[in-house]
Amino acid sequence: MSLTGGWIEHKVEEGASVLYLTGAWRLPHLAAIAEALGSLRLRLEERFVLDGSRLTALDTAAGFTLFRHLSVLGCTESMVSARAFDPRHRQLLMLVHENMRCAPARAHSEHLGLVQRVGAAAVALAGLLRTHNAFLGAVALDTLALLRRPDRLRVRETVSQFEAVGLDAIPIVALVTFLIGVVFAYLLGVQAQRYGANIFVVDGVGLAVCRELSPLLAAVIVAGRSGAAFTAQLGTMKVQEEVDAISTLGLSPIHVLVIPRLVAIVVALPLLAFVGDVAGIAGGMLVGAWQLGISPGVFIDRLHATLPVGYFIVGLAKTPVFAAVIALIACRMGLLVARDARSVGVNTTSTVVQSIVWVIVLDAVFAVVFQYLGI
Repeated sequence: MSLTGGWIEHKVEEGASVLYLTGAWRLPHLAAIAEALGSLRLRLEERFVLDGSRLTALDTAAGFTLFRHLSVLGCTESMVSARAFDPRHRQLLMLVHENMRCAPARAHSEHLGLVQRVGAAAVALAGLLRTHNAFLGAVALDTLALLRRPDRLRVRETVSQFEAVGLDAIPIVALVTFLIGVVFAYLLGVQAQRYGANIFVVDGVGLAVCRELSPLLAAVIVAGRSGAAFTAQLGTMKVQEEVDAISTLGLSPIHVLVIPRLVAIVVALPLLAFVGDVAGIAGGMLVGAWQLGISPGVFIDRLHATLPVGYFIVGLAKTPVFAAVIALIACRMGLLVARDARSVGVNTTSTVVQSIVWVIVLDAVFAVVFQYLGI
């Protein structure tokens, strides 16, 4: 028998090493407890028994120190048993033991070189495009099924989303395009005044706003505003297991959550682009009247004479494609959210970035195709 510092007593009983834990095993006494455990001279027996009959208090720090010392001795889980512990102490020891069995956190990965980072980014992009492609197929199948049964469209949800995407976005779209029209007309006017060609500012403002600037700006605003909202809404529903509940009820999350948002944004974005056309031209008209000596009547007459209807239609025709891409990316990233709040923020940011990039890429593609077709 050996008694160490009043904290632990070692006895050999029936061929087993019995360790009687004594006193209050708490954090303030941890140094003394560790010293007592370290001074024990134990042989590796077939069985070790921890006796808690003399234990008055126990916390996790002391429990961790005890298990760590036993592991240093080479004791395995099958060799150690416990007896006479208060139920609270026994439960705490089990909790400490379970957490000690968890794998340690992985060390920081090595810094990747340029080639490795490019390769990793390419692999991640390929995986993302595969998921988007699969999601596009699923949405297309549900949309075709809905076309056969239009009465299954969730009208209330669609109208609610249209209000949030379209009507509520009119002020910000009108303000931004108005200011862009002002800036664009001012910059053109500064150059045109040198050559006495003020009237040609109307041509530049009308063509640029209606064909390129208004559809592009409206799409970027919707991507940052409504696209982020879609991802955050669906991501929060995923975290709270509401999406799983919809599936459990036998409903399709795509039919319930995605299609109403897709329909709402496809209908709303052309209307927002039209509002942007009007606001942008109004901004150019303001600069023309204020700085260039072009009255509103002359501005409108010149606009009618130089702005082909085809340019106006081309600008609006691009917006449903922009809208569909934004909705698909936003909804897909929302449904990809993991069950934690951080993932919601990461995916929301990714939605905005992806949507804006794809809108600009598609706009460039449209410009090249229309130029090739002579439109």
